[in-house]
Amino acid sequence: MQRTDQRAEETEVADAGGAADGEGAPGWPRFWPLLLLGAAVVPGTVLYFGGRWMETPAMQAWRTVCLAVTVQALPFLLLGTALSAAINAFVPARVFNRVLPRRPVLAVPVAGAAGVVLPGCECASVPVAKRLIGRGVAPAAAFTFLLSAPAINPVVLTATAVAFPGNPAMVVARLLASLGTAWVMGWLWLWRGRTEWLRPAARYRRHQEGGSRWREFLAGFQHDFLHAGGFLVVGAMAAATFNVMVPPSVVDAFAGSPWLSVLFLAGLAIVLAVCSEADAFVAASLSGFSPVARLVFMVVGPMVDLKLIALQAGTFGRAFAIRFSAATVVVAVLAGVLIGGALL
Repeated sequence: MQRTDQRAEETEVADAGGAADGEGAPGWPRFWPLLLLGAAVVPGTVLYFGGRWMETPAMQAWRTVCLAVTVQALPFLLLGTALSAAINAFVPARVFNRVLPRRPVLAVPVAGAAGVVLPGCECASVPVAKRLIGRGVAPAAAFTFLLSAPAINPVVLTATAVAFPGNPAMVVARLLASLGTAWVMGWLWLWRGRTEWLRPAARYRRHQEGGSRWREFLAGFQHDFLHAGGFLVVGAMAAATFNVMVPPSVVDAFAGSPWLSVLFLAGLAIVLAVCSEADAFVAASLSGFSPVARLVFMVVGPMVDLKLIALQAGTFGRAFAIRFSAATVVVAVLAGVLIGGALL
């Protein structure tokens, strides 16, 4: 007992001595004052220099473009998700069976012409196409509507007429080239498309039996908007990055060649991700390019851009988005060149 008490006293004396020597309390890191100082200084330093970097002209331009693309497309995304949720919740499948021909090869042109009645942009067409497939519409017809709706609706055609005053041929050329591209892509899906490229959730979705239609509408609206909104922001960030990184001298270098100008404006339409209601004014401002190149810009943009590719990938799957977008670009460029060369 005496030896045990003696060892305990020695241990207490040693601990007290260690504390007196400045080793710190048990359980604390050896250099805890430095860690505390770093925790106080480092975040403030990062915020300071990060804030100064965000205030540079390049970053201000990046934020402006990113915010502009997002805000410009957001109202139409709301419209599209609300419409898609309403289609899924309130519209019976038999309605589509009556409106569209039973044969998919005939349903494609009807669906393309139906795009005239929806004054929305590409952000609105993606969730609507998903719901159409969910209501039993043939994917070829739904994808035809997806491409035609943002390109040939009355708002877009009116904006094109205002942007190109005294040039009705440009409006007609845009209508024919966009509608022809949508039809060709619909028939191409019938010929080469595969349902396994689509996500299972995007293939078919019935009404919830015994549930409230309004609850189904709200649930579908919330899911589609939050899901598509995230991909919209990703696409807007990519478009803003291109706007900041590519100098104007590169744009001027392509304007002199007819074929290079067409290809360049097709690529520019993809990365700029301008809403279809506003792209005619952007095309009109590109006065250094030929009318055919500017037509291609307006045909490609509403059908394939960065935010639309992201939305398609998130809705239908990456396998679909890659194949469908690549084919659409080729068809849209060819349609714009052929029809633009004949009318312009």
